[in-house]
Amino acid sequence: MNTADLVFVGFNRRVAALKRQTGELVWEWKAPNGLSYVSLLLDGEMLIASVNGYMYGLDAATGNERWYNEMKGFGTGVAALVSVNGMSSNPVMAAAEEATQASQSAGPVSTST
Repeated sequence: MNTADLVFVGFNRRVAALKRQTGELVWEWKAPNGLSYVSLLLDGEMLIASVNGYMYGLDAATGNERWYNEMKGFGTGVAALVSVNGMSSNPVMAAAEEATQASQSAGPVSTST
């Protein structure tokens, strides 16, 4: 299946791929380590999943685990993921950045009446 036809969701140590048009489950995967929160980044044909400090590389089309890194010494929490193909970060920060760019593009605001 083409990854452009999929939507990826992650929560409670689980990751799933759904068909974009129907929501039908294509595959699911459960992290063997970590608890609860999942951060995801689609990097080409690789889906990177972070589960409380544990990192996994999944084949985006099949959900098969390609690699694992326990990230010793980094701690746990919500991960911000970035690659040449995209990024994952706090949606509020992304919205704030977008608003800042929009206001800068609008030019100076006149204060006279």
